[in-house]
Amino acid sequence: MALPILETATYELTLPSADVKVKYRPFLVKEEKVLLQALEANNDVEIKNAIKDIVSTCTFGQLDAGNLPTFDLEYVFLQIRSKSVGETATVKLLCPDDKETYVNKEIDLSKVDVQVDDGHTNELQLNDKLKIIMSYPTIDTVDPNLNVKGMRTKQLFEMIAGCIHSIYDGETQHNVKDYSRDELNKFLENLDRQSFDKINKFFETMPQLRHEIEIENPKTKVKSKVVLRGAQDFFVLPSLTTA
Repeated sequence: MALPILETATYELTLPSADVKVKYRPFLVKEEKVLLQALEANNDVEIKNAIKDIVSTCTFGQLDAGNLPTFDLEYVFLQIRSKSVGETATVKLLCPDDKETYVNKEIDLSKVDVQVDDGHTNELQLNDKLKIIMSYPTIDTVDPNLNVKGMRTKQLFEMIAGCIHSIYDGETQHNVKDYSRDELNKFLENLDRQSFDKINKFFETMPQLRHEIEIENPKTKVKSKVVLRGAQDFFVLPSLTTA
């Protein structure tokens, strides 16, 4: 006689980028185990693969995790995590006032959401004739822990080229799939500074998982606002195991 298998509950979320309803379930111990092992090994590739597998499996194959915008992936993973091990997580935060004291702070994950800057758009009018349509980076196209300002030049150009969806020169549309990466890099290199700044602004203002909390330094009694954002603050253990 086979051993019983516990039925898991199902929930529903709304994908931030598309306003689409998605059903999901908590992750199982075997799925969490794979992620824990990847994190313990500090292997970025294995961590990415574990996160993608959890999101794809726990959404019943409805989502292709590797092609989701990073902020969608982060949001879905956070919802799965909250239903798996609890809707609170304890994180260790550095006090900004003395930059040496750490405090543990409990976060209500139900209050963490994807936020969008006012005026953000993926349609960039570079000049009177030239317009580009951008797509958002995914976990496969860029390291979510990197930011535009901290990237090396080669990394930045590779990320931008990988996120260009289409280019319009007046009424003529150029499908980027018809061009090599070298051709796209040359296109970027020949932009003026103002046009390139518009592209940078797209990445700097794109939607992201963001949550602001107040902490108090136990030594100085100074209260400070701390902003948690993106994968680096919400994906990494111990938050997965300390609910």
